[in-house]
Amino acid sequence: MDFFFNIFHTLSHGLIGYLIPFLFVLTVVVFFHELGHFLVARWAGVRVLTFSLGFGPELFGFNDRTGTRWKLSAIPLGGYVKFFGDASEASTPAPQVLAAMSEKERQDSFHHKSVARRAAIVAAGPIANFILAIVIFGGLFTFYGKPNTSARVDTVQANSAAAAAGFKPGDVVTSIDGQTIETFVDMQRIVSTRAGEELHFTVKRGDRVENLTATPQLREVKDSFNNVHKIGILGISRSSTPGEHAIERVDPATGLWLGVKETWFVVKSTVLYIGDIFTRRASADQLGGPIRIAQISGQVATIGLAALVHLTAVLSVSIGLLNLFPVPMLDGGHLLFYAVEAIRGRPLSERSQEMGFRLGLALVLMLMVFATYNDILHLAGS
Repeated sequence: MDFFFNIFHTLSHGLIGYLIPFLFVLTVVVFFHELGHFLVARWAGVRVLTFSLGFGPELFGFNDRTGTRWKLSAIPLGGYVKFFGDASEASTPAPQVLAAMSEKERQDSFHHKSVARRAAIVAAGPIANFILAIVIFGGLFTFYGKPNTSARVDTVQANSAAAAAGFKPGDVVTSIDGQTIETFVDMQRIVSTRAGEELHFTVKRGDRVENLTATPQLREVKDSFNNVHKIGILGISRSSTPGEHAIERVDPATGLWLGVKETWFVVKSTVLYIGDIFTRRASADQLGGPIRIAQISGQVATIGLAALVHLTAVLSVSIGLLNLFPVPMLDGGHLLFYAVEAIRGRPLSERSQEMGFRLGLALVLMLMVFATYNDILHLAGS
């Protein structure tokens, strides 16, 4: 009974506090993803039938002057753009309908465009997510600033990976595996995602340069909201020194460049984590679904607007990357089909595409069920 009570208590206690931030974050990310598809489709001469935020029954909407139906639907867990010639919201083709089109209708049909144009339309959604993230990160660096605390070691924990590697108080880390380290946060982020991996550190020790090798240990740590995270720990800490500035604002151009680097960091970290799952170096219990996103959104919203906007950027990168996976039903699956079509000189057979979409749907549903299962376990333990 305690299992179900914990879930009910967590959901009921935080429903409003979670729901509004969750809808804000998800709506912004989904809107820009679908806007990418929409804008490039219009550029390519494709007639857009529907632009929907959410799935299921329409709550309200309107038609623009080109005939596109813009609407808000009842299930706010995504969205879609439906093109002229699509058989479904997933842009699956309707062969009989396409074959019966007139020449004028074919000019407006998504499926009668060249492979290059169709690929551009599909890729535009994830690209829009990456652009949104870069702009958000860049804006935060420009208006709120970035951490600039030097990567100096003030304390070394006994029996830690750092102690075994020979770190000493006063050391300043300048690079890890050849990557330049400018701040203590830079070092923390690399170490936290590389548990169990041998890392090569270049350290400035007084007037000398030392080369140290350390393997971060996988530990469970709790954040300020009591959420448990499994990360790599080196065993060093940094104390603040009077006169040091923890945050530094940058100019807009530098902010955008830092936004590109931050976006790449999220992409790289996500890919490394997924790779570690398949190689069994990491556990899949950290994967979360809509419930976890809602909970984190509510928690982050209590910190402030900047933190919630930062989460929006991170989620935008994650959704953009997820959609590029070569799974039918996702944008990456469509791009895979178009790549095969470009190589063969003709599209895959109707049966092959149908089987691919069914497999893709099964994989997506399995992932959603697994993520929701993780979310429920997480709520039960909170």
